[in-house]
Amino acid sequence: MSFKLVSQDPKSKARAGTLTTAHGEIQTPIFMPVGTQATVKSLTQDQIKDDVKAQIILGNTYHLYLRPGTKIIEQAGGLHKFMAWDRPILTDSGGYQVYSLSDIRKIKEEGAKFSSHIDGSKHLFTPENVVDIQRQIGADIIMAFDECTPYPCDYKYAKKSLGLTHRWLDRGIKQFNETEPLHGYEQFWAPIVQGSTYKDLRKQSCEYIASKGKEINAIGGLSVGEPHEEIYAMTDICTDILPTDKPRYLMGVGLPENILECIALGIDMFDCVLPTRNARHGLLYTSQGVINIKNAKWADDFSPIDDNSDSKYSLTHTKAYLRHLFKVSELLACTIASIHNLRFYLWLVETAREKIIAGEFEAWKTALVPKLQTRL
Repeated sequence: MSFKLVSQDPKSKARAGTLTTAHGEIQTPIFMPVGTQATVKSLTQDQIKDDVKAQIILGNTYHLYLRPGTKIIEQAGGLHKFMAWDRPILTDSGGYQVYSLSDIRKIKEEGAKFSSHIDGSKHLFTPENVVDIQRQIGADIIMAFDECTPYPCDYKYAKKSLGLTHRWLDRGIKQFNETEPLHGYEQFWAPIVQGSTYKDLRKQSCEYIASKGKEINAIGGLSVGEPHEEIYAMTDICTDILPTDKPRYLMGVGLPENILECIALGIDMFDCVLPTRNARHGLLYTSQGVINIKNAKWADDFSPIDDNSDSKYSLTHTKAYLRHLFKVSELLACTIASIHNLRFYLWLVETAREKIIAGEFEAWKTALVPKLQTRL
């Protein structure tokens, strides 16, 4: 894997780059649609490629480990072949999912013991076996196993948790270095910065992660309930310390305005379930603001979903038609809305890249953010 910086915005820390993996190039900044269980919900792989124009998608170790099971994925030749996707994939290590199972998991030095949300069966994730599981899955970029702290989180617990995450990181790196890819192409390991919303802990974690010299660095533990200002403050601290010649991945963020503000702070990669999850409930993101398409006001609105979009779905289908599909519970409603939202997110990062290269990013972002926050 290689990362080349193409351009730096003169008025912010925003940058444009090219990330190269065994399954293709990724133009940054980039948003990764979430394909948790080897699928981006309600979409075919052709739709993800041709209509959403995704360059990379994300899968989840926790869910894939439970179903269909990593032996099945390994026998298929890895996740790319299993789901017929020939572009890059990143897998989350499952740390966030284990965090979310707070009532049915125990975190110890060895690892995290948890009960399956499916059948209650008992399992153990360790820094070592999470490497092995992700080797079987075969993503291009694989993540360290970490503990994601809740918000709010007291300082004593956050500090103790950070020490555990760093020790787990060292064990994971050792396992990664002592094992080989299983599917004929190179994989890359990403450590994760933690530290809750405490500046000194974030600085300590960034310095520790940077010292490992890995090809990509991630920032975790944000967008877990804290105010947006805290997300920006912690991100700003991290991008001042993490290496400039490596891509920076902000995990689980977020809303369109969050993405633009964090691009301005020097983040290169994003993922979030919001565009597809909210699409299934009729919440649409557009260049003019946020639409609840189920509202009666759209019943006789025959304008495109977003006439500033470059998506054929957004231009072809009207607000009235999409509202009708939701009101009669047609499956096509979720498909059109999901394509629209994901394409909008990809349009957002693609345009940000163009503006960075042109030296116009900051002015464009400042004008667009208020529109993105408007409820139509």
